[in-house]
Amino acid sequence: MNSIMAWFKHIIFLIQKEFLAIFKEPANRVILFAPALLQALLFGYAATYDVNHVDYAILDQSNGAASHELISHLEGSGFFRRTATLNSANQIANVVSKGTALAVISIPPDFENKLNKNQISPIQLILDGRNSSTAGVAASYMGVIINSYNQKYLKTAAPISLDTRVWYNPNLDSRWGLMPPLIAALSMIQTLLLAALSVAREREQGTFDQLLVTPYTPMQLLIGKALPPIFVGLIQSSIILLIILFWFKIPMHGSFGLLYFGLLSFNIAVVGLGLSISAIAVNMQQAMLYTFLLIMPLMLLSGLLTPVQNMPAILEILTYANPLRFAIDLVRRVYLEGAVFSDIAFDFVPMLIMAIITLPLAAWLFRNRLY
Repeated sequence: MNSIMAWFKHIIFLIQKEFLAIFKEPANRVILFAPALLQALLFGYAATYDVNHVDYAILDQSNGAASHELISHLEGSGFFRRTATLNSANQIANVVSKGTALAVISIPPDFENKLNKNQISPIQLILDGRNSSTAGVAASYMGVIINSYNQKYLKTAAPISLDTRVWYNPNLDSRWGLMPPLIAALSMIQTLLLAALSVAREREQGTFDQLLVTPYTPMQLLIGKALPPIFVGLIQSSIILLIILFWFKIPMHGSFGLLYFGLLSFNIAVVGLGLSISAIAVNMQQAMLYTFLLIMPLMLLSGLLTPVQNMPAILEILTYANPLRFAIDLVRRVYLEGAVFSDIAFDFVPMLIMAIITLPLAAWLFRNRLY
């Protein structure tokens, strides 16, 4: 009996030691609870497939009482939010390609005349198929609203018909909207992890201090540490691109050169973030924890799975600090739309700002750690 009690005491002492080791450092205490709290909040708000509103543009060429009444009924639903009022059909391509509107509603000039003659009057709904799930929901909601309008105001089943056109993804295939962004998203995970472990590994092994006393400058160390993860990230992006092109047979409409220039800019920003983590982390374990703490919010706040426009305002603002959001927008537009540099120039700005901040910060932290 005594031997059994002694055995259990040894187990209890061991458990106490492990708990002390886990909770001893303040950083570990934060890491244990902060990720679960943060990810639960982000999943609840950002990773929802509920479509609360759709940004749309209206082209009312009829400009009569019937079209105004239809638009009032549409906006009274609370689902469609007008972001642009167009004056000609030539403006449609601009608002769709730039993402200003996910849907464009075009009312023809003879809309009211046909209704007065009791003829079927079609209106056109143009959807941005790059976000297939939201576009499909928008088309469904639009159909419900048109039917409701017909029943309530016109007392008939179908005097107004809906002609739906989907751009960039004619069949609303969800794979077309999901797969191209993975070119940036999947490569980011490995690139960020490699960069984060780079300095932490050498610091844990005791070789990084030897590097610091060599004639190498912090900038030389930074370049030497940054280039390998960038190269690996581009290789991984190439593998994913080849799979999408030749296995899933999703056609690419843009320039490979522009796509890779965007991926290079994105990888530089990611490596800067990873090296900053690596310079702060005491060891490899901390570097990995910090990395995985960041990966989930970066993914959720990128627009990869759900549109950024459907997130709460505070989260939508936070996405401007997320380089993955702009990398995904860049890849989608170049791959599916065939966008040129002038169309996606703004996407480079946040990524370059991130690189300009994080790379010098990492170089400074190499020699001047905060603790």
